[in-house]
Amino acid sequence: MHLSQEHTQLSETVIKFVQQEINPHVAEWEAQESYPAHEVFKKMGNLGLLGIKYEEEYGGLGLDFTYSLVMAEALGETNCGGVPLSIGVQTDMCTPALARYGSPELKREFLAPSIAGDYVGCIGVSEPGAGSDVASLKTHARVDGGDWVINGTKMWITNGMQADWCCLLVNTSEGPAHKNKSLIVVPMDAPGISKQKIQKLGMNASDTAQLFFDEVRVPKHHVIGEEGKGFIYQMQQFQEERLWGASRSLRLLDRLIDATIDYTKDRLIFGKPLLDNQVVHFRLAELRTDVEALRSLVYRAVDEYAAGRDITRLASMAKLKAGRLMREVADSCLQYWGGMGYARENLLSQFYRDGRLSSIGGGADEIMLTIICKTEGTLPAR
Repeated sequence: MHLSQEHTQLSETVIKFVQQEINPHVAEWEAQESYPAHEVFKKMGNLGLLGIKYEEEYGGLGLDFTYSLVMAEALGETNCGGVPLSIGVQTDMCTPALARYGSPELKREFLAPSIAGDYVGCIGVSEPGAGSDVASLKTHARVDGGDWVINGTKMWITNGMQADWCCLLVNTSEGPAHKNKSLIVVPMDAPGISKQKIQKLGMNASDTAQLFFDEVRVPKHHVIGEEGKGFIYQMQQFQEERLWGASRSLRLLDRLIDATIDYTKDRLIFGKPLLDNQVVHFRLAELRTDVEALRSLVYRAVDEYAAGRDITRLASMAKLKAGRLMREVADSCLQYWGGMGYARENLLSQFYRDGRLSSIGGGADEIMLTIICKTEGTLPAR
């Protein structure tokens, strides 16, 4: 993938924003287990960072997905995982289907203010009994007059406590599991919605909620695209989510390795720098090689996606390897920091916690492996 001057300028803008508007507040937001999403998003919206790939008619920049990769990668400069995750939900997880299939009316009402940073969005797919197994979700909507009436529960909803609207995947008929679902835009101030905050191992700066829907009414025209196509639309959204997650890991992984090299140069063990031990510098070289291999895979996948090709296989591979490397790099590097690596405020400790989600959210490793096996033709017949 060729990175132009415009790509570089975008990266510099995002990094500057992170360094000035996010990193100085990370410790406070981590302690609060939340951050002011509306305030941060409005500042990002003013810079044009929330609608990079979306139509100019709705306030976007009209650029291709390679620019989304650049922004995601630059967000790796953030000193926590929760805030970038929250931003990624807004830009690449809850809005792609709305932008691609939503009616002009729906896009004016929800996409445009999300791009401007006036609205915070969330994506409602996972449930207490249906995470990676999307087909098994139970939340349902029935038609009553001119409304959908929604009942059910959603779990692990990033931005859920602050969101103004939710891109909600629900059953809207009794048909086959892959054909009975629709995506519906649900305003989060609708009567009948209640929320419960979830405490987590990591990603503390972003709020995560369980959402309850009790006879929640929304207009019928809030369905995105065609009724019954929700499963397909969500699978497409997952592709962008997975590419975003893999892209966001690249700069961060390099930062963890860089910090460990600097530390092991200065840390003396038995009278010599820890880095002088072959087992240490060989291991760091191996990890760096893995990150560069991941970068090549991600860039190729994004290039093909921007060209309109099917990247199901490549996106699944990139997401799988990014999640595994987040765990492997954080764990291996933390070991070389010794007790200092175990301190809560250490960057390695932060991403030892935050990075663990990478192998679960957006489809667990096992789901990625199943998808890859399908594309390879190696999945056993059921």
